[in-house]
Amino acid sequence: MVTSPGIEAATFRQVLGHYPTGVCAITAIGKGGSPVGMVVGTFTSVSLDPPLVGFLPDKSSSSWPLVAEAGFFCVNILGSDQTALCRQLAGKGDKFAGVEYAVSEHGLPALAGCIARIECSLHSVTDAGDHWFVLGQVLAMEVLREGDPMLFHRGRYGGFAGLD
Repeated sequence: MVTSPGIEAATFRQVLGHYPTGVCAITAIGKGGSPVGMVVGTFTSVSLDPPLVGFLPDKSSSSWPLVAEAGFFCVNILGSDQTALCRQLAGKGDKFAGVEYAVSEHGLPALAGCIARIECSLHSVTDAGDHWFVLGQVLAMEVLREGDPMLFHRGRYGGFAGLD
C-alpha cells in the first residue's frame, strides 16, 4: 500500500513511531444504556475559544460508531500504571467487564484512576483519509490525580520520566 507518491505505509508507520503519543480512553453510553469505549493515541487540544479537543479514530473501528451515535463522550487520560485497563478497552468483547467507573454529571462513563477527564459533546466529524477527525466541544474537565501519563512509543506502552 502506498500512502502518497513515494511514501510506503510501512515507512510512514516506522518513522512516525519514533514520535510518542499520549493514550486516552474515549467512553460514552451506548444506545442500550451500557458503556462503550475505545482507546486512542491521537488526542489533542484544538481550540481555546470555543474549547475544542480532537482525536482520530480509524474508519474500520467497530467502537467509534457506538461513541458517535451517543453524541457525547468522555476523554479519560490514562496513567502509565493503567496498562491492563488500556489493553482491555482496546480489545474485543465486553470491554467494561470488571472495569470501575462512575457516571458523570453529564451521564458519561468516567474511568476510575485516570489522570484527568474531559467531557464533550460531539462538535464535528471530518474525513481524514483512513481515519475520522473528531472534534468535541468541552463541557467539563478536571484533573483527578497527579501521575505519569501513559505514552505509546515505537509499538509499546510506557510512561514519561521527567527531569526535575
